[in-house]
Amino acid sequence: MARFRPRTLTYGTWALRCGVLFLLIYFWAAPRYYPLDPASKKSAPSFHLDPPQQVETTDPRVCAHTRLTDEVEDAKILETLQMVREMGASSIVEFLPWAYVERERGHYEWYHPDRIIEYAENQGLKVIARIGFVPGWARPSDTQSTLNYLPESEFPSFANYIGAFAARYKGRVDQIIIWNEPNLNFEWGERPPDPKGYTRLLKMAYEAAHAANPNVMILNAALAPTLAPPGGMNGGWDDLDFLARMYEAGARDYFDALAVHTYGFTFPPQADPAPDSLNFRRIELLHEVMVQYGDGDKPVYITETGWNDHPRWLYGVRPALRINYTLEMLEMTKQYTWLKGICLWVFRFPAPTNRYPDYFTFVSPDFEPKPIYDAVQAYARGWEQPQ
Repeated sequence: MARFRPRTLTYGTWALRCGVLFLLIYFWAAPRYYPLDPASKKSAPSFHLDPPQQVETTDPRVCAHTRLTDEVEDAKILETLQMVREMGASSIVEFLPWAYVERERGHYEWYHPDRIIEYAENQGLKVIARIGFVPGWARPSDTQSTLNYLPESEFPSFANYIGAFAARYKGRVDQIIIWNEPNLNFEWGERPPDPKGYTRLLKMAYEAAHAANPNVMILNAALAPTLAPPGGMNGGWDDLDFLARMYEAGARDYFDALAVHTYGFTFPPQADPAPDSLNFRRIELLHEVMVQYGDGDKPVYITETGWNDHPRWLYGVRPALRINYTLEMLEMTKQYTWLKGICLWVFRFPAPTNRYPDYFTFVSPDFEPKPIYDAVQAYARGWEQPQ
């Protein structure tokens, strides 16, 4: 395939695309909550489980980003995980909200993460846990704070929870992502992003987690791919610059692996990377920042990636291209010796959004596999590609 060189953006084009990009990232990453009261049950789930399963895969890097926190029914959680295993993925990334467990300060109700982790283990899947979502008691009462607003005075409370989580799931969940996309105003509590502030939070969480489980792998919060200038005045902060400023603030010693969000948008995976372009190979530029700060030996995990095949969305591609680009990306990235996981966004939503996010999914809400599922399954299982 011919090499693709992204166009250099004019300021006007850049501003338009960044405005659209912030909106699409908001809807990709923002949690969609369905009725679920995690404190209504006090013990581990009693749902009947079949004998433990094992994943069969030719590429253990393949991972699915699930949305099980949005799911209510145990049977549907288990069916989702079964289909993940059958696709040939060896792990999942799942959002496990802090607020669901510590609804009152110092009082933990573990039912919600207990059941997801137990069901994943039953299917032979490793869980990469992303932790965030601030409980009401930790947010300021005199402001209209959001679910992502954590004042610095409560950083120790979050760190305490990370320590408790790491201790409870020691040997079961050994990869924890601290927060999500802190280079976006929305994800930082509708405040300008703060690389120094996030690094302070990361340091506290890292130390608490490693005190509880010395073998735990702490991943930084993956940064949103964006071209917004530093400072956050336009809703975000360029991910390359934000990562560099984290290093300058001392972050190198406080994460064990780099988590990355990298999307293909309308470009093929081979499209050349450039600081003023957003495409899949932006991951290479992030790794170059690591190398620049003497951290190139750390592993990297892609915790969100993929293409969208909505027929009318600005950033969508045709379904056949989505399949081709995904398979080409999986093959191409084998040359990245530092890349240890590729988590595809997004496996399934419990209910349709009736918008473009549905076209990121691999399985419909009623568990109908899409052609992209069949293609990735054939790749991961070593089968002949479906015609």
